[in-house]
Amino acid sequence: MSRITARKRVTRITVATSRSVRDDLLAVEEPLEIRVGGNSLAITMRTPGNDVDLAAGFLVSEGVIARGDDFAAARYCAGATDEGLNTYNVLDVTLALGVPAPDPSLERAFYTTSSCGLCGKASIDAVRTTSQHAVHHDDLVLDPALLATFPDRLREAQDVFEKTGGLHAAALFDGRTGEMLVLREDVGRHNAVDKVVGWAVKEGRLPLSGTVLMVSGRASFELTQKASMAGIPVLAAVSAPSSLAVDLAKEVGITIVGFLRGQSMVVYSRPERITEPAPAPRETVSAP
Repeated sequence: MSRITARKRVTRITVATSRSVRDDLLAVEEPLEIRVGGNSLAITMRTPGNDVDLAAGFLVSEGVIARGDDFAAARYCAGATDEGLNTYNVLDVTLALGVPAPDPSLERAFYTTSSCGLCGKASIDAVRTTSQHAVHHDDLVLDPALLATFPDRLREAQDVFEKTGGLHAAALFDGRTGEMLVLREDVGRHNAVDKVVGWAVKEGRLPLSGTVLMVSGRASFELTQKASMAGIPVLAAVSAPSSLAVDLAKEVGITIVGFLRGQSMVVYSRPERITEPAPAPRETVSAP
């Protein structure tokens, strides 16, 4: 199995001070071909690890499956090279009996890069996928003080980022208790989210009502759509959302929180899910 990190020789330079050669750890990036029933569906660039989660989450995002019972099994394919070796970079998914095979129009014309989860879509219309898990009526109400703790907890749990500084992260929190349910890292932010959703598929947790998806970067259209497909009512990010992400969030009923840093945040949609901050206690002055 490929490692998550790789050691490479680098030259470290400090301007007008020093120059040294040393080994450094880099995050690994390799292709993963996702097949369904033996037929190739997509190739994505990812960090190896939690590949079954990635495939399951990807299938949710594409509307192929909608719950854990739809996903039967997955296995790495032998004979992935001309020499018949298993590279652990080809994963074949078996859907449950009665679950339709993916529409041929979903097949990606080319691979998905680590920076883009929509690359290879056959048409603009194919970008929009309808979720089976509506979140408009999700009654989650969040304490902003609890929400403000999520970025630091996400960062503290990023083991591979601590070593390489080169991975995105996504974590799923229980919006009522604040419990971190799962965290995944990957060179692609969309892959990290797919790995989180895929974990939920395997655990039989879809739809993910009452949860918060916390991401280490920005809130893009594709991440908002992935949250919608999994039934996640709140998407929080340490950076800004895009305009299209906010438009989609308003349309499907997702709360988007951006610039979640320290004790401040900006709510772009469905702000009623975030409670009013508690008023500061007034100072009392004793009568002379």
